[in-house]
Amino acid sequence: MWNERYSAEEYAYGKSPNQFLEENYKVIPKGKVLSLAEGEGRNAVFLAKQGYVVTAVDASQVGLDKARRLAEENGVTIELIYADLADFDLGENKWDGIISIFCPLPSALRKELHKKVVSGLKTKGVFLIEAYTPDQLKHDTGGGKSADVMNTKKSLSLELEGLKFKHLIELERDIVEGIYHTGIGAVVQAIALK
Repeated sequence: MWNERYSAEEYAYGKSPNQFLEENYKVIPKGKVLSLAEGEGRNAVFLAKQGYVVTAVDASQVGLDKARRLAEENGVTIELIYADLADFDLGENKWDGIISIFCPLPSALRKELHKKVVSGLKTKGVFLIEAYTPDQLKHDTGGGKSADVMNTKKSLSLELEGLKFKHLIELERDIVEGIYHTGIGAVVQAIALK
């Protein structure tokens, strides 16, 4: 599905970073940042332009090829890793920051990934996430049709045990990120510190 979505000439979610990330990236300590399910590179390139050393992982080679082009257009370098998040090793105490922007994973896989996020962060490392909540199903403005791939304040609180939340909120906001995320979106946003 993702290779097909990213195969168009245009960038499916645009070239600009996610708004929540753009407004809050400074909470992430300068250093190494991992972007989960990065897609076509918009968030990784943005962080690289701010001086972070960015690694982007995605299961779509087509998306990663576009991310490489976007990085070149912007005169930055990002490390690109083609991998399925089900198998990807985040390492231990490795990352100053990890970001997850609209990464729809089945709940069983997401729970395991979030455990890896906690382990993978360095002390004082930051996890920043924006994800759709099940309320998004009534809007039909992105995020798919399955509540199982969506997050809530409660699910994040349970799955990110070991992190301290600096920000955790569910809200509805206007999202304009390419052709697949446009309109009112029901989201959960979190910034959590190890």
